[in-house]
Amino acid sequence: MHTKQRRKFKLSPPQMLVLGFSGMILIGTFLLMLPIANHTGESLAFIDAFFTATSATSVTGLVVRDTGTFFTTFGQVVIMILIQIGGLGFMTMATLFALVFRRKISLKDRLILQEAMNQGSMEGIVRLIRKVLYYSLIIEGSAAVLLAIRFAVDMPILRAIYFGLFHAVSMFNNAGFDLFGQFHSLTNYVGDPIVNIVVMFLIVSGGIGFIVIADLISYRKNRRLSLHAKVVLSMTAALIAIGFITIFIFEFTNKATLSPLSWGEKLWSALFQSVTSRTAGANTLDIGSMRQATQFFMIILMFIGASPGSTGGGIKTTTFAILAGAVIAMITRKNDVILFRYRLAQERIFKAVTITMFSLFWVIAIAMILSVTEAAPFLSILFEAMSAFGTVGLSMGLTTELSVVGKVFICLTMFVGRVGLLTLAYALGPKKERELFRYPEGKIIIG
Repeated sequence: MHTKQRRKFKLSPPQMLVLGFSGMILIGTFLLMLPIANHTGESLAFIDAFFTATSATSVTGLVVRDTGTFFTTFGQVVIMILIQIGGLGFMTMATLFALVFRRKISLKDRLILQEAMNQGSMEGIVRLIRKVLYYSLIIEGSAAVLLAIRFAVDMPILRAIYFGLFHAVSMFNNAGFDLFGQFHSLTNYVGDPIVNIVVMFLIVSGGIGFIVIADLISYRKNRRLSLHAKVVLSMTAALIAIGFITIFIFEFTNKATLSPLSWGEKLWSALFQSVTSRTAGANTLDIGSMRQATQFFMIILMFIGASPGSTGGGIKTTTFAILAGAVIAMITRKNDVILFRYRLAQERIFKAVTITMFSLFWVIAIAMILSVTEAAPFLSILFEAMSAFGTVGLSMGLTTELSVVGKVFICLTMFVGRVGLLTLAYALGPKKERELFRYPEGKIIIG
């Protein structure tokens, strides 16, 4: 009986992920509530600390308190650690400690890592985690040095080093938190080539996923890329190009954004905003001053998001590619969805449709709720809801004006966006049962 009870309460990998992220958020909340975490010397309200911890752990970047001016160095370091753990995953960090102390990685740990990294099998999962940690250290360290050198021109060297490290961690993990104060993000560096190039490289590197980074590094040896890497790289390049052209055209004559800038600044800012709109949350243009057409287009980019196994959110580039492939297959009257001369299994297509429908329902429901609880234009509300779900962090200015109820629902949306709707459904839903029979096939008229 005792053994049966233990089996009954045994947690599945999705449940462990949900509880792990929840635990990290609660720990971060209580640390940020400490008086030493902010400059007022008083305890931060629970809802604001909870919102900030959720935003950092889910690597979103939406903030109700200005990170650079409100929080002390202690509070900022707590946020940076939450971003790092949230971006790489708490199980990845736990594996790091296990490897350092030469502890054996159990089968249960491998199953959780498989779920966290969105892998199809456990084969080579620990080796992949080693690569994730190694690549993260190299990329973040190199970017931190470059940013520190650039920031040293504008501030004391020690502050520049600290700023370089914080922003390297924030941007690689696609969090979008910044320390420049007054919610300005990177607007002071709108035409700066070094800051633009380094930050965009960090965002793209974190957004394409560690599996793709590993494929690219081993390309010189293998002379081939996996289907996953081809789809991710092609979709990422296409979305960046389309986003750049769209933002540049729609904002070119906007006196509040691109119009006053030089040609170089126009090009840099349009490209930067295209890169950051899908997941990162940093900005060099005032999002609230953009035209509604541009803002709505950015909502679409946020919905698509980054790639699987990355630090970003959204439905993912591969999901969008499968949906596009299914549309093409239907129009051309083909039986299979073909990507780069590979036929996709029906299960992949079902999963893509499920993720997309779940995501649409969630964002629409949250937007409808917020339209009741918040006194703001609907486009601003939809933008906020999509930004939270895609763990992007861009805002039209609504975040600081949210009601307590609004903050709770945005926190929930950020959490869902980071953990994943399917993972959450698997964690909360009943266990899969074996199907002993199939129903007869039926036909309905579509279209």
